[in-house]
Amino acid sequence: MADWGYEKAGFETAGSTPVVLLVEDEMIIAFDMADQLACNGFTVDGPYPSNAKALAALDGDKPNVAILDVQLTDGDVYPVADKLRDMGVPIVFHSGHADPQELRRDYPEAIVCTKPCPNDQLEDAIRQVLQAHA
Repeated sequence: MADWGYEKAGFETAGSTPVVLLVEDEMIIAFDMADQLACNGFTVDGPYPSNAKALAALDGDKPNVAILDVQLTDGDVYPVADKLRDMGVPIVFHSGHADPQELRRDYPEAIVCTKPCPNDQLEDAIRQVLQAHA
């Protein structure tokens, strides 16, 4: 996890396992999400707590999907979301502070999960956007 010890762990050997770019600045939430995703068959790239770290990660390998918190340590996540959209990477927003209607207007193909969100609902959203982009 970026800044916390696991940056790009297992990413190069992911094979057919979907790679999830995780952008989340709240450490406890980030660790919980990363563990749950890994236990459910995803390869986690991150978590990245800032736009700068997430954008740097996107200069390397392309993830299959991204989970984005909106408010990060260095501002709102929109620069990362815009780059992901340009790359054709599906997005799941996971935020308790953003306006879901604005997110859906600006990123119509994304799914918005409002915090707190049960892990199974978040995983369903990931699978849904992956299937829609298959």
